[in-house]
Amino acid sequence: MSHTTLLLIAAAGVATLLLLILRAKVQPFVALVVVSIGVALTAGVPAADLVKTIEDGMGSTLGHIATIIALGAMIGRIVELSGGAAAFAHSLIDRFGSKRTPLALTVAGFVLGIPVFFEVGLIILMPIAYGVARASRKPLLVYALPMGAAMLTVHAFLPPHPGAVAVAQAIGADQGLVLLMGIPVTAVVILLGYLISRRMTRREYPMDPDLHAEIYGEETTLEAAEAAEAPGTPGTPGGSTPQADDGHGTTVLTKPAPTTTTPAVRPPSFGTVLTLIVTPILLILAGTLGQNLLADGSAPRAVLTVLGAPMVALLIDVALCAYILGARRGWDRAHIASVMTSALPPVAMVILVAGAGGVFGKVLVASGIGDAIADVLDRSGLPALVLAFLTALVLRAAQGSATVALITTAGILAPLLQRADLSTGQLSLIALAMGGGGLAVSHINDAGYWMFTKLAGLDVASGLRTWTVLTTVMGVLGFGLTAALWPLV
Repeated sequence: MSHTTLLLIAAAGVATLLLLILRAKVQPFVALVVVSIGVALTAGVPAADLVKTIEDGMGSTLGHIATIIALGAMIGRIVELSGGAAAFAHSLIDRFGSKRTPLALTVAGFVLGIPVFFEVGLIILMPIAYGVARASRKPLLVYALPMGAAMLTVHAFLPPHPGAVAVAQAIGADQGLVLLMGIPVTAVVILLGYLISRRMTRREYPMDPDLHAEIYGEETTLEAAEAAEAPGTPGTPGGSTPQADDGHGTTVLTKPAPTTTTPAVRPPSFGTVLTLIVTPILLILAGTLGQNLLADGSAPRAVLTVLGAPMVALLIDVALCAYILGARRGWDRAHIASVMTSALPPVAMVILVAGAGGVFGKVLVASGIGDAIADVLDRSGLPALVLAFLTALVLRAAQGSATVALITTAGILAPLLQRADLSTGQLSLIALAMGGGGLAVSHINDAGYWMFTKLAGLDVASGLRTWTVLTTVMGVLGFGLTAALWPLV
């Protein structure tokens, strides 16, 4: 087929995908598989090769990312149910002082956002924001806006979150380098977002009357507010059922099994939680540095390569979390296993959606559409970094899910990037540029938008003026930082 015909088939496939997800409300995993089959047959992939193409796309994607996403979810679940996340946030508030509480919650969102999914992080930290807003008598948005934006930024940019992991695998970026460059980029974006949010929250926005009455009640002490609104307490804002994104933006309620109720023991210390969060990051970075700095074939390099493999690093951290936050604090083996198991249902659909995105990417390559798209993008004259950001941003704005936008963008651009002869560092920056596009334009078709605005008591217009504007500005800033780093790699 001609390139024009293949491009029309690709455009029709993407349009059909958006219609199925947005208008027909088809589950994203099903929509991706159906569209992949339709595009493959229309583009001339032999029927005999169709099933193998789908299996190869699913297998090559899930073989790399399924274990990472599942282990990351287990770490986040143990930290959450041990009380470590809330204790970590309270410790930061104490260390920063009352005047810098918004910054403390922003830092908590950044650090806890690495192992904890965005939606679950909001459920954990928002009651703490309720408590400090009540104690200070300041608008809730002063605390909630930068905190929520920090968690969404980490969700879009950094492994082990599913979009970032899938992008790195699809385009051949090194996850260690993505972390090495992505952590400082993300930190700067979050700091700038915090400063921007301070200006945005100088004015007050209308707040839901019921939530306003619940937060700004008669109790004015921080301790009383936090006790009344502790995570998991029925009948309070913090008593919401933990939730997770299904990979599209549909918020899925996940009811933990009764056996996951944690024993009433002293919560973990600040240092313990911080150490457990950074351990897999440091191992992955050590593996990357070892492969780049140590002699090939040396024993230290071999050891660091194994320990620094993302799957191994996360597996080690799961064991540490299970022992330090679980067994050493009174959890028996059955309880630890139950907590780990409870982490898997929320991420199961995310993993399947990521695999279906891999199928779509494989179909684009097998049908020749990928090469046709690569030729057109080559002739556009736009740098690969710009194309990565803009494509992810458009798909994010169109269908709402950051994860789907990142996975689809990686599938579309992979053939172009393979022929561009880019270094590993450049591919890592392209992955971060996609993250900037995935962060931007969180609006009414995104479950994260609705979750934040409901928990913050904002109406639609106020949510668009605050949350949508802030996430878009931060996404553009993230892209700008990757562009500034491009000449250095």
